[in-house]
Order: sequence, then structure tokens, then C-alpha cells
Amino acid sequence: SMLPARLLLALLLLAPALSAPQERGLIFNLDTGELCLQSAQCKSGCCHRANGLSLARCAPKAAESQECSPKSIYGVYYKCPCERGLTCDADKTIVGSITNSDFGVCRDPQDSYRR
Repeated sequence: SMLPARLLLALLLLAPALSAPQERGLIFNLDTGELCLQSAQCKSGCCHRANGLSLARCAPKAAESQECSPKSIYGVYYKCPCERGLTCDADKTIVGSITNSDFGVCRDPQDSYRR
């Protein structure tokens, strides 16, 4: 009659060990295309999702004249921030920064001086 209790105890002791492998914490240095939870994990510095339902993956930063997001407080972007040296010309609206929807276009700040 003691067997069920012993079995239960064994299962309780084993359960944490069995669930441990998934909880390794955040993995860094991820390549483009790998699943991510936040941009700091990606070599590119952009964890991107196409929409609210899709899984986020590391993606390259936005190039000149591509759509971009200003750096966000979220860590996941619908549009990646610009490559180094480019600025994201966007209307920073209060609502937009909350909904993560204020997109702009990457521009080279040097260009504006030449025009």
C-alpha cells in the first residue's frame, strides 16, 4: 500500500529535472532567421515579427530608404531599426510609440546637407 506514495514522491522529485532543459534562459548571438524573444539576442540587433500572431525571428537591420521603426522599448519590432549611420525618419506619435506602429524610412543624415 506504500507503493503509490513512493511513486508519487519519485515523480515529484523527477518533474523539475524533466522540465529544466527548456528553461535555459535567453540564448544570445542568434543568426538571422532564428527564433527570438528580444532584439538583444540577435547578432543583427533586430528581433522582428511580421504581425501580432507570427513568431519573432532575428532579421537584418533596415537599409537606406527601407521602412524602419525608431528604437523601441519593446525589444521586438514589426519593422527593424536602421543600419548604423542611418536615421529613422518617423513621426513619433504618443499613440504610435505605445502601439509600436510609428514606422518611418531610413535616411542618411548626410544626404540632407547635400540637397
